[in-house]
Amino acid sequence: MEWTVNEAAERAGISGRTLRHYHQIGLLTPDRVGSNGYRYYGPDAVARLQRILLLRETGMPLAEIAAALERAATPDAEIEALTGHLDQLAQERETLDRRISAVKHTLSMRRQGREPRMDVMLEGFNDRYEAEVVERWGRDAFEASNQWWHRKSVQQQRDWKARADALLARWREIQEEGHEVESTAAQAHASVHLEWFKEIPGTPTHAGDTEKSVDMIRGLADQYESNTDFHVAFGTTEAARFAANALRLHVRQVEASPC
Repeated sequence: MEWTVNEAAERAGISGRTLRHYHQIGLLTPDRVGSNGYRYYGPDAVARLQRILLLRETGMPLAEIAAALERAATPDAEIEALTGHLDQLAQERETLDRRISAVKHTLSMRRQGREPRMDVMLEGFNDRYEAEVVERWGRDAFEASNQWWHRKSVQQQRDWKARADALLARWREIQEEGHEVESTAAQAHASVHLEWFKEIPGTPTHAGDTEKSVDMIRGLADQYESNTDFHVAFGTTEAARFAANALRLHVRQVEASPC
């Protein structure tokens, strides 16, 4: 099967002029050009056009698209690149599906004269740390923790938040009582802090991965120390830094302990 410029452009949702431009700059060459000068696009050209359109959606300039396609010139490289595109599209679809479900829930409850659930209404809209979690620990980690959280009722979410607040408040108490980071009180609470993380699906601590758990805790300790949002959460900057140093010492001890 082959398509002309107009047929390929119509199916791709672009103009024939755009398709001709892609040919002129060497981005998309037709499978053949007839004796009449008509361009004809077969499976190979259409597969390349598919990837061009996917990359264009990301805002990538045409020159960079051309370079990306050249890097994927072999069949194996193309398969790898397409797999990456498919994963990205699946992630976008999951987010959109969550938002659709949230809006449907709100609409259904309103029609019934009932109050929508607040947590359900914001499903798919409130994942503030999605990009960071995915970058550090992968999509599966984010999905596991995200689903775990959103399956909780509003009251369960409030209870969890209260426990988290109490966990951080205890760090301030220990620091203001004058304990050192290596004290029994500080190290006992560091252990409690790690056990709290183990409850959250998707975290290395939950999975029992000691090496990644150490990396995670060190990364969080850096955030506790440098991020002013955490200073507020702990109550004072001093408490946040105390907790960070106590946790760093705790994971050093974990690393040093025999398996």
